[in-house]
Amino acid sequence: MQEYVLSVKVANKEGVLLRVSSLFSRRCFSIKSLNAAETEIPDVSRLTIVVAGDIRVLEQIKNQLMKLHDVLEVKILTDAVCREHIIVRAGRSIEDRRGIIEVANLFRAKSVDIAEDSIMLELTGKPEKIDSFISLLKPFGIVKMVRSGITALERD
Repeated sequence: MQEYVLSVKVANKEGVLLRVSSLFSRRCFSIKSLNAAETEIPDVSRLTIVVAGDIRVLEQIKNQLMKLHDVLEVKILTDAVCREHIIVRAGRSIEDRRGIIEVANLFRAKSVDIAEDSIMLELTGKPEKIDSFISLLKPFGIVKMVRSGITALERD
């Protein structure tokens, strides 16, 4: 199954996100990632939704979304800049610190908090970069982690 990125502009109103996610649930479509935020226009929000499926399923999702009242635009992004943000606390001991810092430097991750036995780092990049970062931190012990999900903007 291929992954697709949808950019959905919606009216910035209460309940819109619930209606969009309910549509996916009712139709048994799986959302891999969902990110929602206000755009440059305060009363418009952009949802970046990553879904897996074939082109037929993708067209069905697009058509169903366009039927929702507060959906203004749906684009399937084929040429876009996609990024993800992660905040992770790693380390089990002071001895792990040097290795964690080496991994952080390799990826140009920023240290945002240092505790006695762990370090909190943040990193923004392509999802593949985030995945590689996580795999190199795993041996040091990942205590907590949160990923933003993909945000994307189409190229002109």
